[in-house]
Amino acid sequence: MLFCLSASHKTAPFDLLERLSTHTTAVAPLIAGHSEDVKGTVVLSTCNRFEAYIDLDVPSGAAREAGLAAAHEAIRTATGVTPEDLEGACEVTAGTKVAEHLFSVASGLESVIVGEGEIGGQVRRALDEAREHGTTSSELERLFQRATETQKGVKNGTALGRAGRSLVRLALDLAGSRIADWTTERTLLVGTGSYAAATLAALRDHGVTDITVHSPSGRGARFAAKHGLLSVASDEFAAVAASSDLVITCTSREEPVIDAALLQGAGFDGAAMIIDLGMPRNVAPDVATVPGVTLLDLETIRLHAPLEELQATEAARAIVQDAAARFHLASRQQSAQPAIVALRQHVFELTQAEVDRARRRGDGEQVEQALRHLVGVLLHTPTARAGQLAAEGRSDEVFDALETLFGIDARPAAAAAEAPVCPFTGDAQAS
Repeated sequence: MLFCLSASHKTAPFDLLERLSTHTTAVAPLIAGHSEDVKGTVVLSTCNRFEAYIDLDVPSGAAREAGLAAAHEAIRTATGVTPEDLEGACEVTAGTKVAEHLFSVASGLESVIVGEGEIGGQVRRALDEAREHGTTSSELERLFQRATETQKGVKNGTALGRAGRSLVRLALDLAGSRIADWTTERTLLVGTGSYAAATLAALRDHGVTDITVHSPSGRGARFAAKHGLLSVASDEFAAVAASSDLVITCTSREEPVIDAALLQGAGFDGAAMIIDLGMPRNVAPDVATVPGVTLLDLETIRLHAPLEELQATEAARAIVQDAAARFHLASRQQSAQPAIVALRQHVFELTQAEVDRARRRGDGEQVEQALRHLVGVLLHTPTARAGQLAAEGRSDEVFDALETLFGIDARPAAAAAEAPVCPFTGDAQAS
């Protein structure tokens, strides 16, 4: 049973999202180690979203409680955010709704800027990180792979991708109201990750040529060499930050890299725009109190996100809903596989016993051919019928029939636990 706990810009305040993103201990292994009921987990954490996807080996009625227990404990351990802090700031989905939610997220439909392109890569990286931690499951692998396929289908089949702007470009558009000539801006880029590369491309598209880069983690020289920039050393950072017209930060550092004391200590006395794209914050809020500084952070950017492109959004949602329906149809068809495998194994064992007896009588070859042909004919209809019933959500009937007719109990543990209980005997019974 799939479960998802989601806190996003739509449900949670900015400071809570910032706290959720601030952790040095990986959350996914903590969730995976919660109990044997957790088969796998993938955690998606971005500047505007924190989501835990969990594959649970529990009945559907117990999925919400089991998923919340695993997620809450892991989040509290890694970030210090308590279940009480999360109350009213999260959405919980389980079962058939999880795929549609993830497919919608991956396609940019739930982003601050509807249709933005970064989220697709973030979803892929979340799966890669879960693989590195060893916390995926076959169902989560299939779920996230289908999410990537759906995102590509939305990008290629609708105008949503063309309508949606990236967070970086929206930030620069907002900054443009205060910048008369981009070509004269002395610009400092702080960070060397994927957001830094996207920011650099957007700056050059705006005509910015005077760009230097600083990396708090020491990777600035390599990034600068790759992109034809000058690198700023740590001992020069404060002076360069104080003398720049435009500073853009996008690092994964837990603590702010710029605060009011750094600027004032370096003799700042002018006018500057500082754009903070970091999560958690790369720029301390007190920077906004420094005379001459305009601070643009993610919270401010979010308030200026454009309205949805209605036609493109409707078409994209139709693609997402269709993909989710096909995902669950495949899941239903797979749900009867244990029964089909058990039936075939049972019949083949009986067949082999008869073949062995025929061989001992000296006429095994003809009998074996006849029996195996007969078995194939006999199994075709029940196998096809089992798949059809599973696709209709009636896989329980397949397991019940197998147990009644052949005495074979092939029901998975979680499904067996979900069977209704007789109020008189306490035994599980067919629904």
